[in-house]
Amino acid sequence: MAETIPDKNAAAGLLAWLKKRLLPMAGLLLSLAIMAAIFLVYSKNPDIFKDLQNYGYLGAFIISIILNGTLILPVSNMAVMMALGATLPLPWLVGIAGGAGAAIGEMTGYIVGRSGRGLLARNKIYHRVEGWVKKWGWIAVFVMSIIPFAFDVVGIIAGALRMPLWRFFLACWLGRTISYVFMVWMASLGLKILPWFG
Repeated sequence: MAETIPDKNAAAGLLAWLKKRLLPMAGLLLSLAIMAAIFLVYSKNPDIFKDLQNYGYLGAFIISIILNGTLILPVSNMAVMMALGATLPLPWLVGIAGGAGAAIGEMTGYIVGRSGRGLLARNKIYHRVEGWVKKWGWIAVFVMSIIPFAFDVVGIIAGALRMPLWRFFLACWLGRTISYVFMVWMASLGLKILPWFG
């Protein structure tokens, strides 16, 4: 009976090590692999987003996942969503599809943050955003996800602060959807008003 105690302790120690070291590393490697795969697909087919636009609302969803899943592509997700919203009959549906895709795509940043806190350079902006997320939690994630072009570091910080994944995802999804629906709706209105100025 006494001989099984070291085996249990060894197994518990191994499980603790796997949870503490291996799982975060696997998450980091998975996120980096996703980002690299997106970059490789884009570099081999730079017209992929034009091709995906032909799929309408499903294309908006997929484009948003891809462009929010990486930081290294020279394509603006919001510009693509606005163009789709101006051409498709239901711009609000483009915003909803884009918001859902953005929340899924932002998971790569969250996983990177969850995997290792020391990956970001700690500057004033980082510390300020980190303070907001510490103080306000999911509300800060929600508010900052509404603001275009200012969200990438928030996912990493939320992951590093161990915010529950479901809370981060819901706040990101709601905020991004509000932002996308508004911007896409404005683009569709602008297209309707523009001929009057011509």
